[in-house]
Amino acid sequence: MYKTNHTQRLKLGIISISLALSLAQPLCGQTIPPEVMTHWNAAREAESRKQFDVAVTEYRKVTELQPNLPMAFVSLGQACMESGDFGAAIPPLKHALELDASLAPAHQLLGYALLAQGYAAEAIPHLEAAHETGALGIAQLETGHFADAITNLQVALQKRPNDPDLLYYLGRASGLLSKQSIDTLLAAYPDSARAHQSMAENLLVLRRTDEAQKELEQALKVRPDTPNLHLELGQVFALASRWPEAEEQFRAESVQQPGNAEAAYRLGDALLRQGKSHEARSALEHANHLQPQMPETLYSLGKAQSLEGDTTAAEKSWLELLSIEKEGELAAQTHFALAGLYRKLGRATDAAREMKEFQELQSTNSRPSTSSPQQ
Repeated sequence: MYKTNHTQRLKLGIISISLALSLAQPLCGQTIPPEVMTHWNAAREAESRKQFDVAVTEYRKVTELQPNLPMAFVSLGQACMESGDFGAAIPPLKHALELDASLAPAHQLLGYALLAQGYAAEAIPHLEAAHETGALGIAQLETGHFADAITNLQVALQKRPNDPDLLYYLGRASGLLSKQSIDTLLAAYPDSARAHQSMAENLLVLRRTDEAQKELEQALKVRPDTPNLHLELGQVFALASRWPEAEEQFRAESVQQPGNAEAAYRLGDALLRQGKSHEARSALEHANHLQPQMPETLYSLGKAQSLEGDTTAAEKSWLELLSIEKEGELAAQTHFALAGLYRKLGRATDAAREMKEFQELQSTNSRPSTSSPQQ
């Protein structure tokens, strides 16, 4: 199935790039018999009308009448590709390069045609010659050269940001390189702390939290000073709402990595959920200092400040959050929290405004929560 999807995606990209090739004046400076020019002009006219089968026929006649004209074979190959027949494009494009090995359009089109037909390894030198980094990255992905593929796909994305096909292939290459590295780790060092950590992360994806907990605990036994192990184990406990145990792990990570903003935030959140607002505020302020303007941190910090009765600070934190994040569930929760804060302060107009914002966000949320927002 992957091969089919791959080919379909690739063909769409090939056609758009093929059409963009500048072959408008391929016969300049050459003496061409009138009969040949007649077929040439007919082919170009057919292309302009998207009658690609007719164009293929006419270009083929040109190659038969003028067999030493490289650009005729390039144009024939291009027309075959435009008609959707990538296999038929390969022989004329190869012949064009036999006549003139320096033809960049021939290398580019041949690289695409070979790649579309599954000949990724054969496509690579042609794509390199054409400096076609996007397709080159795809070919390298297909041949298992994941690191090189990532490099070239990133270069291509700089030229075509947010291209969905390039993003797809970059994600796939990155995932496969990651899997390759993890497989090597598990095979070479199965009893290492990192191997247990990796196993735990895979188990968490499968929601097998009890097994993930055991793997992380084993990793800590093997190497207790490994960064992020306490953080990940704390998150396992948090998933089960085992907040005292989560607090213990997040605190350990914060001691080990005092500059880790996520560890500080997680500790603050765990403390807050246990009603320890003063300690929570301290941890969350530290997290906000380490990594300012993180919406989740600002929401929890405002909540801790509010619980301590510092309404001015809470309002400031929540308004800062809303200046960053204006949509989504967290923004809705923040409007709800501000509405409650303003009601307590007797600011009825402000409270009504925030409640209206909350209700509008909830109604536009694609998956609205069935429970009340956090207060």
